[in-house]
Amino acid sequence: MALTHNYLLSFCILFALFIVPSLSKTSFRPKALILPVSKDASTLQYVTLINQRTPLVPVKLTLDLGGQYQWVDCEEGYVSSSYKPVRCRSAQCALARSKSCITECYSIPKPGCNNNTCGLLPDNTVTHTGTSGEVGQDVVSILSTDGSNPGRVVSVTKLIFTCSGPSFLEGLARGVKGMAGLGRTKISLPSQFSAAFSFDRKFAICLASSTSNAKGVVFLGAGPYVFLPGIDVSKSLIYTPLILNPVSTASASFEGEPSSEYFIGVKSIKINGKVVPLNTSLLSIDSTEGIGGTKISTVNPYTVMETTIYKAVVDTFVKELTNVPRLASVAPFGACFNSTNIGSTRVGPAVPQIDLVLQSSNVFWRIFGANSMVFVKSDVLCLGFVDGGLNPRTSIVIGGYQLENNLLQFDLATSRLGFSSSLLFRQTTCANFNFTSNHS
Repeated sequence: MALTHNYLLSFCILFALFIVPSLSKTSFRPKALILPVSKDASTLQYVTLINQRTPLVPVKLTLDLGGQYQWVDCEEGYVSSSYKPVRCRSAQCALARSKSCITECYSIPKPGCNNNTCGLLPDNTVTHTGTSGEVGQDVVSILSTDGSNPGRVVSVTKLIFTCSGPSFLEGLARGVKGMAGLGRTKISLPSQFSAAFSFDRKFAICLASSTSNAKGVVFLGAGPYVFLPGIDVSKSLIYTPLILNPVSTASASFEGEPSSEYFIGVKSIKINGKVVPLNTSLLSIDSTEGIGGTKISTVNPYTVMETTIYKAVVDTFVKELTNVPRLASVAPFGACFNSTNIGSTRVGPAVPQIDLVLQSSNVFWRIFGANSMVFVKSDVLCLGFVDGGLNPRTSIVIGGYQLENNLLQFDLATSRLGFSSSLLFRQTTCANFNFTSNHS
């Protein structure tokens, strides 16, 4: 028994030292962390800023809700005295579920190029391309929060991420050096931060709609989630199960693994309370192929729907939007209208409400005009949904525009989503988190 106890004790010590990302030397343990999120005007990507390396450098990353992990360009200008490659057959390599070992690096050792190093295949989910990359560890610094204000800066000394080359940045917003993955893996940012600081395996996103200086926020950890003027959005969330897609759509690194993306169970769609006639079998996920269903994405700028679903939604919407002249389509949208015939409300243009009906008829995600209609030019409003073609891998992808000024909490421990619907009804927005009151 004593021998068994010693083995268990040794295992726990090794787990604490090597698998869980190391804390900074401070004894302060935050309850939650925050990342600012801005919207890039030219690409419509949501971009966050993480301080990484020694000495610390601010690194811009495109937010990827379903991304497997953080990846960055390590070839151009990555200088850090604290960078360490993750060695093959190490505990960190096992945590990353790597299936390859890099043995041939034809240069002097440097970040992104070391022999006997764990390898992964990061995805650029904007351009749908993949590459090979070295798995490494480095210091990351991030703001803590009490849910209302930013607090002191804390650090993780050995955050696991993957390196890429500069050509892999094609398609990302200007100045961006990689992608911040928040997906359902053990080395995504939420998983690593919750392990490092022993807080709840929850995170929330709140995307601001403006492409100016307004900032949305990612909360890593449980609530409260407080926005000016003192509104705790965590108290009024509606909950629905997160559905695990058993088949990964990611790179070969994760073949045989469940998808890292977040799916919800949309059962039907209603417009102005009327059920949209559509093939509901498309709303289910095929358990062998992983095809179908509804996922949430920060990479798609607008909601994308399989062709027959899209046409049914547009037809029903047009019928309900009476006495409003329809105009010529403006790409990428298929249904556009004369905005001078559409009134204005607190939650955007006065158009029919769109409900994504979830596990029961009284649980639904309501999309108001602020999230359904896009101003494309003077006097022209378009329905902000896009035709995704026939036979797409996922039937409905809820895109960034439909997420703006909605708070979404992802609970990884219980596999459920909490959502607020439009914060405009609460007389606040995602840009109203107070980033300025920094406590030391």
